[in-house]
Amino acid sequence: MKVARFGLTLFGVNCYVVWDPSTKECAVIDPGIIEEKERSALKNFIAKNDLKVTNVINTHLHIDHCIGNDFVTKEFGVPSMAHKADAPLGKQIRQQAQMFGIPGEVNDVEVTTYLEEGDVIKIGNGALEVIHVPGHSPGGIVLYDRKDGFLISGDVLFQGSVGRSDLPGGNHQQLIEGIRNKLLTLPDNTDVFSGHGPATTIGEERLHNPFLQD
Repeated sequence: MKVARFGLTLFGVNCYVVWDPSTKECAVIDPGIIEEKERSALKNFIAKNDLKVTNVINTHLHIDHCIGNDFVTKEFGVPSMAHKADAPLGKQIRQQAQMFGIPGEVNDVEVTTYLEEGDVIKIGNGALEVIHVPGHSPGGIVLYDRKDGFLISGDVLFQGSVGRSDLPGGNHQQLIEGIRNKLLTLPDNTDVFSGHGPATTIGEERLHNPFLQD
């Protein structure tokens, strides 16, 4: 499968479109979209590449990763998917928007399908495996394309860093153990597309990430 990244305004979040070139089916991952130009960029990309959106997937339900869920699900008539442990966060999006002073109408996130560890999300002939790595949020997940050798890590793993664990439901030890036991066991050349910042690889983070050194 192929991956396109959209850098968004809200907290510098990365939104991704993952698609199967043979069937043109795609998923939108972490749509933290709040501006009209961001909505237009996503719609134009999907139209230009003749893609068919099949679902919205959230790596977790902090506001910067899901404030655009309502737009994408209604625009393309598709369901949304996230881990059940983050459901309470999805019901606090309006509250989070008020706390951060985000203007305009903001709706809480309605999750259509709850994901669990080991679930496989089909995108055309491709597949994303769900890896549950709590610690940044209770329902934080990573989406792994085993065949094409990449993962969408949300706010679990970054270039040279890991997700913050001082938010409600966070747990630093749980996060680090999850990364070491579930992600660092993947091949070194696995590309890591993070929720913020540039891409990296598993091998790079195994060797140089200061949070993951013994």
